Amino acid sequence: MSLHEREAAVRRMLERTPPPVPPDLYGEVVRRGGRMLRRRTLARRVMWLVLLAAVVAFAVWASMAHPWVEPPSDTTPPVTGW
Repeated sequence: MSLHEREAAVRRMLERTPPPVPPDLYGEVVRRGGRMLRRRTLARRVMWLVLLAAVVAFAVWASMAHPWVEPPSDTTPPVTGW
C-alpha cells in the first residue's frame, strides 16, 4: 500500500460519520469521573492532614528541645573554692 493510498483511506475514515456512542457510556463515564474526583479529594485531604501533623509535631519538638539555644559547654569544669 502506497503512501497516497493510506492517506486516502485515512481521509475517508475521518470524513465518515462517527459511529454511534453506546447508550450506557455516559453513565459509566460519570460514575468513573465521580470516583476519580472523590479519590483525588480524599488524597488531598490526607496529605493536608499529614502536613498538619508534621507541623504540630515539629512545633511540639521545638518547644521541648529549644534547638535555637546553644547547649552549655561541658569542656571546663565549674570553678569552686576560690
